[in-house]
Amino acid sequence: MSVETIERRSTTRKLAPQYKVLLHNDDFNSMEHVTTALLKTVTSLTEPQAVSIMMEAHVNGIALVIVCAQEHAEFYAETLCNYGLMSTIEPDD
Repeated sequence: MSVETIERRSTTRKLAPQYKVLLHNDDFNSMEHVTTALLKTVTSLTEPQAVSIMMEAHVNGIALVIVCAQEHAEFYAETLCNYGLMSTIEPDD
């Protein structure tokens, strides 16, 4: 009678590092434009969420838009910039 050993491979996946997409306030885009740009860029946002993000940036100078994988974060930030908004990304600690 022989005993077989089954080699188990580790199924632990390393999670991709997450990045914050930040929206910075500016003095030249209208609130409506910012809200519309957010909704068109991050399609998972609801209108109340987009308004809330826009208001946070307006009041505090900066707002968190979304936390996601780096590739998506870069895409969102670039798209917001294409709408004339100022957006940056940073690692989510």
